[in-house]
Amino acid sequence: MPRILVIDDEAPIRLLCRVNLEAEGMEVVEAGDGLAGLELARAKEPDAILLDVMMPGLDGWQVAEQLLSDPGTNEIPIVFLTARAELRDRARALDLGGVEYVTKPFNPLELAPLLRRMLYGRPTERDQAGTRDEKLAALRALFRGERRAG
Repeated sequence: MPRILVIDDEAPIRLLCRVNLEAEGMEVVEAGDGLAGLELARAKEPDAILLDVMMPGLDGWQVAEQLLSDPGTNEIPIVFLTARAELRDRARALDLGGVEYVTKPFNPLELAPLLRRMLYGRPTERDQAGTRDEKLAALRALFRGERRAG
């Protein structure tokens, strides 16, 4: 049974994730802030992390940086789950090492299939880097196009 860590300061979002992922046979561990999320990531060794960006204290960017710099957690795939929908935020998430970027509001029924694709047949770190590089290149091209048009 895959274990998913949900780090989000909004209890309704954590509950929405829990209900939908548990219904799909996944174990869910919850953290209401970045510091608790870091501790749980180290203690529970989740298979994947759903990470909010805008949280008090340690924000999602800081949590991701710490997770990815720690040899004990740096291979856990991170899915950013956030209301921040700008291209630069999406690019930053991928640049930090995130695997996916889901914007709120989101369809909770899409989380389990997304996580399954990530976990089963999980790409190697090199494959993930290639995918991130491709996504970043596409986002940068879009961003350049927006700047020229604006």
